[in-house]
Amino acid sequence: MGEELMMCQRCHEKPAQVHFSKVVNGEKSDRFLCEDCAREEGAFHFMLGPQFTVQQVLGSLIGQAGVPANRTVPEGRSCPHCGYTYRQFAESGRLGCDRCYEAFKEELGPLVLRLHGRAEHRGKLPRRGAKHLAAVRELERLRQKMADAIQREAFEEAAEIRDQIRRLTGGEAQ
Repeated sequence: MGEELMMCQRCHEKPAQVHFSKVVNGEKSDRFLCEDCAREEGAFHFMLGPQFTVQQVLGSLIGQAGVPANRTVPEGRSCPHCGYTYRQFAESGRLGCDRCYEAFKEELGPLVLRLHGRAEHRGKLPRRGAKHLAAVRELERLRQKMADAIQREAFEEAAEIRDQIRRLTGGEAQ
């Protein structure tokens, strides 16, 4: 079965290749454009409008250089691998290298949490094997929940969670 192609909502001639959503005053609107129309409308510039820059939006999200009000980033603080400073990140929105994530993890953790709603990236599930991966993640979640219950000495709750794990694993030993 062939999928029906969505046509560009602007020129109505070419297949839509770019999808972007915009939320203004709580109203969400979706646009599907071909690459040419998206480029003409500026969709590749994050649809921020002329009054905003990426740096301004990032700056508003991370606050004063991305640091809580009660903390400051020392001026000399930089990535030991590439020498990039946190201030440079705050100004450009980009890190210098992959090791910057570790160098600035105290500051990046709250930022990632605020931007994505969680402090770790899980990615999307692949279509093939999605059920298996979902089951693995559920087992991870239950094992963590059981460990937390044991730490709180909630042994009855831990036993119930253990039984859930056994049901999911087909009674395999844990």
